[in-house]
Amino acid sequence: MPQNEHIELFQKRYGFRMDYQERQRKKKAREHKLQSKMAQKLIGIKGKIFAKKRYSEKVQLKRTIKAHEEKKTRKKDEGKVPEGAMPAYLLDRENTSQAKLLSSMVKQKRKEKAGKWEVPLPKVRAQSEAEVFRVLKTGKSRRKGWKRLVTKVCFVGEGFTRKPPKYERFVRPMALRFKKAHVTHPELKATFCLPIVGVKKNPSSPMYTSLGVITKGTIIEVNVSELGLVTQGGKVVWGKYAQVTNNPENDGCINAILLV
Repeated sequence: MPQNEHIELFQKRYGFRMDYQERQRKKKAREHKLQSKMAQKLIGIKGKIFAKKRYSEKVQLKRTIKAHEEKKTRKKDEGKVPEGAMPAYLLDRENTSQAKLLSSMVKQKRKEKAGKWEVPLPKVRAQSEAEVFRVLKTGKSRRKGWKRLVTKVCFVGEGFTRKPPKYERFVRPMALRFKKAHVTHPELKATFCLPIVGVKKNPSSPMYTSLGVITKGTIIEVNVSELGLVTQGGKVVWGKYAQVTNNPENDGCINAILLV
């Protein structure tokens, strides 16, 4: 084993502290203070390198903000035709109207934000860690209890490879790994068996989302290319979100409603 990796090894064996995520968040929130201190303190070539790096970061940030801003555009107004005769000098004049042009990224974000609450099941019962995980006792005398066995249905992706069993903290059994879901299209009133692309959000916990745990109310992404759905521009829609409406661990299958 390479030297100086004792921290990584410890994390593999025993996991993280309970407040690890919170500490990381606070550390990130304090980063700007360190940046400011460095900018004031560094001199000479180090100061120049630091200033150049900060400048490029700020330029990138401004570009991103600019891309998200609303832009005004002029377009031809093909509205109502005025009554009565029009003077000759006004005939070739076109009326223009001001419209707001939004970048496609912003449109998509707004759509996602607006549709965040428009789901078939707006309220679901939160799943506690005691329900989702079972403690696995390890070690020669079965004293260590840092491993967890996932007792709910989960999705792990196509090229998933398990960690070595000695270092695996969360064990996801093969019998509870699902690849397909029965998705109902609310407008077509038809159900299709579609492959799952990923788990977008589990309302119970962000940790369940990262582990791919699927419970009632979870938003999953499914591959809808075989349905032949197209956008206004004529492009084929590849992935769409759907909400799970049943308890998969009880039914042995995932039933979901497509969010359209």
